Amino acid sequence: MQDVWQCLTGIGSVEPAGNGLPRAAVLVPLYEGPDGEVRVVLTKRPLDMPTHGGHLAFPGGRPDPDDRGPTDTALREAAEEVGIVPESVEVLGFLPPIHTVEFSLMVIPVVGRLGAVPHLRPSPREVDKILEPPVAIFFDAEAWRHEVWAGRKVWFFDLDGEVLWGATAHMMRQLVGLEPPVPRLPPS
Repeated sequence: MQDVWQCLTGIGSVEPAGNGLPRAAVLVPLYEGPDGEVRVVLTKRPLDMPTHGGHLAFPGGRPDPDDRGPTDTALREAAEEVGIVPESVEVLGFLPPIHTVEFSLMVIPVVGRLGAVPHLRPSPREVDKILEPPVAIFFDAEAWRHEVWAGRKVWFFDLDGEVLWGATAHMMRQLVGLEPPVPRLPPS
């Protein structure tokens, strides 16, 4: 499945700046499954979460005081949420930062390749369900739909009875080259 790895065109090598806004980070965990397909780890947040309840997301969150940057934050959060061992992640780079609408945060997506099929353990407090779809399905532009909300395109992708949408959908589209690799900044 080397071809899929080469088609992930949205990854940059320089850690993006947060543009002066509070920051958060997510890990975009990729691995080659036993079937040879490159897969990505997504979580479904519990409905009772104070933010983004029921949404599909990459593991991640806000930094802790001991985090030295977005990579530390993303790796720590992925370990806490789904049990990904930080040492098993080869950081490939970053997607452009994305401003979240619900909270004024710049989210830094850290793209990582896992050395093997992960043994995932969801944190019951933060994860309702783990999804591991093949990345190849996200390249199909016809499978995506969008709506315009407050002048912005919001993308949606139906996935195993769930819907990937919002900031995570935007990141996924950037990963596979369906969106230009530019930051999504707050409205002016």
